Amino acid sequence: MILSVIQGLEDFFGDMDFKVAGTHKGITAIQMDIKIHGLTEQIIHEALERTREARLYIMDEVMAPVISEPRPEVAPHAPKICQISINPEKIGDVIGKQGKVINKIIEDTGVQIDITDDGNVAICGTDKEMIQKAIHIVETIVNDVEPGQIFTGKVVRIMNFGAFVELAPGKDGMVHISKLSKKRVARVEDVVNIGDEVTVKVIEVDKMGRINLSMRDVEQNVRQR
Repeated sequence: MILSVIQGLEDFFGDMDFKVAGTHKGITAIQMDIKIHGLTEQIIHEALERTREARLYIMDEVMAPVISEPRPEVAPHAPKICQISINPEKIGDVIGKQGKVINKIIEDTGVQIDITDDGNVAICGTDKEMIQKAIHIVETIVNDVEPGQIFTGKVVRIMNFGAFVELAPGKDGMVHISKLSKKRVARVEDVVNIGDEVTVKVIEVDKMGRINLSMRDVEQNVRQR
């Protein structure tokens, strides 16, 4: 006797465990365990037909009324994972000395990051915005900064001649006092303080790799204290 079940009772009571997965179009996977001899072609035919009937019933009568198609994205609090590929030679830049860079990214975004030797970076978390932020930070670290690019970063150091803005852990740029505002600035602290989040535009990357930034050339600069 062939019975259709989804409870797993056949593992203990039955002589054959025959699982079939598939869609409306056909079979995608088969798994079978058998404890006796004498499997016949007729049993296989009937088992396949039974599984088809059960599969279509589950999809059409049980699943479709509840969710007829995959949701465009998972629930806000569900775990999510995104993957990007980087140059394996840049892995050390993302990790940083004694893991300081990658730990800073994790601390700031609350995500988990796994990097393989071939440069595959998996970023996992529940907050979609934080995952995208982590991706942006990693890409900023591994990619060359070019004039014209716009970044949002924190002011990490202030000098008499300007302010240093962290574009990504280990990658800072300087906004000269003349580039802080369209108005004349007497003191850097009149415009920004350490910890402020500002939007900057890359003006130049000199021969020594130093990044020169501007706040006055950004149309709408955002600053939060």
